[in-house]
Amino acid sequence: MKALDLFCGAGGASMGLHLSGFDVTGVDLNPQPRYPFKFIQADALEVDLNGYDLIWASPPCQRYTPGAAMHGTSANHPHLIPPIRERLLIEGTPFVIENVSAARIHLRNPIMLCGTMFDLGVFRHRLFESSFLMLEPTHHTHIGKVGDGKYQTVTGHAGGSSKRDGWRAGGVAEWRVAMRINWMVGDELAESIPPAYSKYIAERFLESNPAQHPAL
Repeated sequence: MKALDLFCGAGGASMGLHLSGFDVTGVDLNPQPRYPFKFIQADALEVDLNGYDLIWASPPCQRYTPGAAMHGTSANHPHLIPPIRERLLIEGTPFVIENVSAARIHLRNPIMLCGTMFDLGVFRHRLFESSFLMLEPTHHTHIGKVGDGKYQTVTGHAGGSSKRDGWRAGGVAEWRVAMRINWMVGDELAESIPPAYSKYIAERFLESNPAQHPAL
């Protein structure tokens, strides 16, 4: 089966799709020298969507972040969730749209995934809208906090700190362990999702389409 990963970045979501058995192609407007699969440098709003069994889309989150709202800069970033959804609905291929928690009002009936659901070293809440049925795993109360030796905040710059919240971020090596990603550098990690998230969702898709995956 073939999957297309739009706005793929360095390939966090792509890796999870690959681990679920998909032949993955990534699309991004910018070069991605460390992307580990087939890559097309193109605009996700213009690239050909034909010929795939599943399409994943992770539009840039900058417009939806609390920081952008706080500083009044949301309008400086493109609002890409509606136009990419429109493209995907017209194409008719099963799809997933991923974004940050603050984008909830722009997503339709999303589920939320947290790193604690997969025993990762991050909390990293992310939302996922899909064109097929998905159930959200139980989200238990967090035991621990960022900077306690187990959990990292993979955002901003590796090695940074917060005087307000009293934590210090780990370096790139710690980020890679926390996310279970071993090929990215700092900025790429900060913009990625853990492959465990997309692997979970891809497996739910395959379960809902057993005829396309005889092993299930």
